[in-house]
Amino acid sequence: MRAERLAGRQARRGNAGNFLLGRQRGPSSRGRANARASPARLRLSPPATLRGGHEEPARLQEPSWPSPPEPIASSSSRSMMEYSCSILLISISFLHGEALRGNGTASLNDTTTSPPKENSPPPHLLTSMLILILVFIILILLAGYFFRFRKHRKAVVTSSDKKIPNGILEEQAEQQMLLRRSPSGPKKYFPIPVEHLEHEIRIRAADDGKLFREEFNSLPPGYMQGTLEMANKEENREKNRYPNILPYDHSRVVLTQIGGLQCSDYINASYIDGYKEKNKFIAAQGPKQDTVNDFWRMIWEQKSATIVMLTNVKERKEDKCFQYWPDQGCWTYGNIRVSVEDCIVLVDYTIRKFCIQSQVSDGCKAPRLVTQLHFTSWPDFGVPFTPIGMLKFLKKVKSLNPAHAGPIVVHCSAGVGRTGTFIVIDAMIDMMHVEQKVDVFEFVARIRNQRQQMVQTDMQYSFIYQALLEYYLYGDTELDVSSLEKHLQPSHNAAPNLVKLGLEEEFKKLTNVRIMKENMRTGNLPANMKKARVIQIIPYDFNRVILSMKRGQEYTDYINASFIDGYRQKDYFIATQGPLPHTVEDFWRMVWEWKCHTIVMLTEVLEREQEKCFQYWPSEGSVTYGEITIEIKSDSLADAISVRDFLIMHNQEKLGRLVRQFHFHGWPEIGIPAEGKGMIDLIAAVQKQQQQTGNHPITVHCSAGAGRTGTFIALSNILERVKAEGLLDVFQAVKSLRLQRPHMVQTLEQYEFCYKVVQDFIDIFSDYANFK
Repeated sequence: MRAERLAGRQARRGNAGNFLLGRQRGPSSRGRANARASPARLRLSPPATLRGGHEEPARLQEPSWPSPPEPIASSSSRSMMEYSCSILLISISFLHGEALRGNGTASLNDTTTSPPKENSPPPHLLTSMLILILVFIILILLAGYFFRFRKHRKAVVTSSDKKIPNGILEEQAEQQMLLRRSPSGPKKYFPIPVEHLEHEIRIRAADDGKLFREEFNSLPPGYMQGTLEMANKEENREKNRYPNILPYDHSRVVLTQIGGLQCSDYINASYIDGYKEKNKFIAAQGPKQDTVNDFWRMIWEQKSATIVMLTNVKERKEDKCFQYWPDQGCWTYGNIRVSVEDCIVLVDYTIRKFCIQSQVSDGCKAPRLVTQLHFTSWPDFGVPFTPIGMLKFLKKVKSLNPAHAGPIVVHCSAGVGRTGTFIVIDAMIDMMHVEQKVDVFEFVARIRNQRQQMVQTDMQYSFIYQALLEYYLYGDTELDVSSLEKHLQPSHNAAPNLVKLGLEEEFKKLTNVRIMKENMRTGNLPANMKKARVIQIIPYDFNRVILSMKRGQEYTDYINASFIDGYRQKDYFIATQGPLPHTVEDFWRMVWEWKCHTIVMLTEVLEREQEKCFQYWPSEGSVTYGEITIEIKSDSLADAISVRDFLIMHNQEKLGRLVRQFHFHGWPEIGIPAEGKGMIDLIAAVQKQQQQTGNHPITVHCSAGAGRTGTFIALSNILERVKAEGLLDVFQAVKSLRLQRPHMVQTLEQYEFCYKVVQDFIDIFSDYANFK
């Protein structure tokens, strides 16, 4: 069920909800060379003297027709149009001349007794000839259009083209990659100062990203003088995952030969420079089953300490990369023994630590520690919805890679698309720090000289710009727990209100996060708007909770609820509004269908004499809503938290389930709780309940499902990270929530409360070593 939900969620997102660009993909038009047809020339005969002393009008001689141009690749629709227009002009002139000649004869007959000439064409013949010529011209134009359309189709490779090897579009996004280059040559793109970055991106993103595609398509495909001799040797062809993604001879990673066999030194991997550091990376394809031994041999020989993996083993049921590590214990690959030391699973990536050791009799045998960082949030189609996860992942890679280790090995499936995207983002952030500018075009062109097709699609290319803009606008807001107190308290020389001003600036930036109204179509349907407490707070289509549709009842799959990611698990929370009287049945259907065992309630039924939430449970006994009966089993109150246990029965399925509700009474009608301990206790109780019942989604609600709900979820994720890593990032935690549901953490007070609770948590557990 969860795998199906994630697949459906990715499909609903479709990457069209790109949070900075908000655009969908489409083909771009291409420039073509113009070949002009020579205009036809008309020759006039000199006037002849007629009988009676009259001069005969100048006759049109047979025109000199131009020979039709050959349908070569350089002919364009414009040249075809010019040629057709020339024919049209000639034809009209010819017919006009015939008409004049006929008129001249008619005039002569008025003054002479000569009989009419036999060769004067009758009017109906002239009309027929004109129609035939027009039909001929239309056929020529249609042929030219068809020829151009076929050329355009050949010049475009789409993700749905099953004849293209998977290596051409490893992510198979719903976009097109144009392979032909403009005949006028690549256009020059200059470095962009960071202060102009937002403006430049806005210009490029306009008109469905037309200028992004134009810039991407101006890139050279690779190194024109590069050779691929070793990759194309018969003995090495089976080692390549895709026949069209091969390493150049001048930049390939050369392994030590085994037993004097020349081709045993081959692996599909290339050295790639960083911003300033030569050979900072090795870009490799995802290992195949028969190349795993070579992969680990490369890790050992190159003294690499970090592996960056940017694909899943399978995507859309297709093999993208062989699992080259054991799930647990140890395994020997060729002469390299690999044992698993640790594995940490987070929402966007997984960190695995391996101990590797060479089994060769000669040489160094000392074991080494290798860290694999596996980014798991790259969708099957396109690019990540937001670059936040990628930037956090990149920072973790930088922090874990030892200073004097060998190249960082980066791979996806083909080792060019996602791999190139990651490398370019890393290099441009380094450039941003040193030069206060970025030069994406030049750097991509440079690394394509080391490995062809690095950064494979225009969508990946624009994602690089999005990541750089995100980094420039918001910077690094991550804190170590030991520095939080200093961050929240002013120095001796600073005024106390400066800290508050700093938090206000942070929150003000959050208010700039765009609400994607174009992704709220379902919630904005008239039938569904009646189900909202606050019409401004409705779920996005890409992560809304979908209910089963009642037979014959339209719109019954909708509820005002959103899936929200946790610290370690996607869709860990369901953020929803307090049920209305006419949505209580939908609320319990959601709890049942999504197997929720935990409900967190952060509002009272009535506050300031206004209903904030319909009481959706019985005070005693049982109550039935639709097919679901809710029976209260217990109700206890301790430290401002009511704990209620319900037995819910599905009357049609004849099944039951225990659900526990945590009702927090410590949130006042106005403002925020006076201290953070109550919230810390609530989060701890909920986590304990989850451990006992399994990690099914936690349903969290207040009144509108945004302010208090967002604060609770943000604090749950922040405190979980504090315990696991000793790090916190309140700003990005809240920003991530706002990209999943509008107005999460609604006020500055709630934002400041997040910092206060973390500080209280650290004060309660003052041994910092517990967090590191």
